[in-house]
Amino acid sequence: MAEQQDVITALAADGDEVDRLVADLSDAQWQLPTPAVGWTITHQMAHLTATFQLAGLAAADPDGFMAMASGLGPDFNANVVAAMAPHLGDSPSTLLAKWRRQRAETERALAAVPAGQLVPWLVRPLPAPVLAAAGMMELFGHGQDIADTLGVRPTRTDRLRYLVEFAVRTWDFGYQARKLTPPDTELSFDIVAPSGAHWQFGPQDATNRVSGPAEDLCLLVTRRRHRDDLGLSATGPEADHWLDIAQAYRGPAGTGRTPGQFAVPAA
Repeated sequence: MAEQQDVITALAADGDEVDRLVADLSDAQWQLPTPAVGWTITHQMAHLTATFQLAGLAAADPDGFMAMASGLGPDFNANVVAAMAPHLGDSPSTLLAKWRRQRAETERALAAVPAGQLVPWLVRPLPAPVLAAAGMMELFGHGQDIADTLGVRPTRTDRLRYLVEFAVRTWDFGYQARKLTPPDTELSFDIVAPSGAHWQFGPQDATNRVSGPAEDLCLLVTRRRHRDDLGLSATGPEADHWLDIAQAYRGPAGTGRTPGQFAVPAA
């Protein structure tokens, strides 16, 4: 149970970081375009609010979540647009209050799930700590879009371990998004934490290895930076290919980011 509480505490801390990015923005700033084409800061926050609403429903009312999910259409992007649409007409102050209320409810709902119990989700049921890590992935990616828009460099901590573990768990999503067959070979990950600690995942003797900073891996799998602008290295052809297609979310890959798009590459 301690691990479950730790990841939810990390989820709350990451939510606080996103909150600080937007708390003092003017109404005009909420309408600034972000690197996600067609999305303003308002869109980013509406999406986060809608995503946390889904996660909270899944944790607190599994039957209600399943009933809602049964009504979703086959078009992933259309579902995303429909989910955030009710929030796009809100004023910035209303949306901010709604976001704060929703993430607090979701954190409480996830914390209340008994250890080991699965929570229904859009692809398959997940343990609550894994769903919390998925929430951290959403906060990281959309928070990065907001930070890039505002010219802010987020401060990263070793809370990234939960997101790195999620990226390793979902290593095959990039193949699935492109209708490719994942390779039989296993990848190994040698990752350096913000604190300088070393995290190792996968078989020690793997011939295909991905190495580099944790922040860079998270930027890669959320597709917020092109691999050319990151300090990641690959050993072996499968690992090299993975750096081209990695993503930690289901659904279409999107356009991602282009090489050199940001003046200050991630350290």
